[in-house]
Amino acid sequence: MDNAFEFINQNHGLSTEAKYPYTGVDGTCNAQKEASHAASITGHEDLPANSESALLKVVANQPISVAIDASGSNFQFYSSGVFTGTCGTSLDHGVTAIGCGVSDDGTNYWLVKNSWGAQWGEEGYISMHRDVAAHESLCGFCWG
Repeated sequence: MDNAFEFINQNHGLSTEAKYPYTGVDGTCNAQKEASHAASITGHEDLPANSESALLKVVANQPISVAIDASGSNFQFYSSGVFTGTCGTSLDHGVTAIGCGVSDDGTNYWLVKNSWGAQWGEEGYISMHRDVAAHESLCGFCWG
C-alpha cells in the first residue's frame, strides 16, 4: 500500500474509477486518463504494527489502509454479523478500516470496507472481530 500512496503523491493525484476503470490486465498506463485527477494526498504515515490502541485513535478521524488474509472461504463468503471465522495470516489483500463499534452481544469489531462490490458481505462491508487474543489480530489484520 505504501507504493500506491507514493504513486499518488508523485503523480499529483488520482483519477476516478469512472474516468479510468480498472481492467485487471497487465498493460501500459494511459497517461492522459492518469492525469485526470479527482483526489490527491500530501503524504502518508505508517502506524505502529499490531497496536490496536494506535489504530483506534487514528480510525476515529480518517479511513486507514489495512492488509489482511482474504484467502479463506470463511472470509470470502462472509454475509453478515461480526466476523469471527477462521482465517490465516498471510497478507494478500488490502481493505479500508473506517471505524469500530460494539455489537448487540458486546463483541468489539472493526468496520471495514472491502473492494469486492456491494454484493459481498454487508453491502461491501464487514464487521471484523476486534480485541482478539492473537498478536497479529484476526486474518492478520495488519496496518503499519
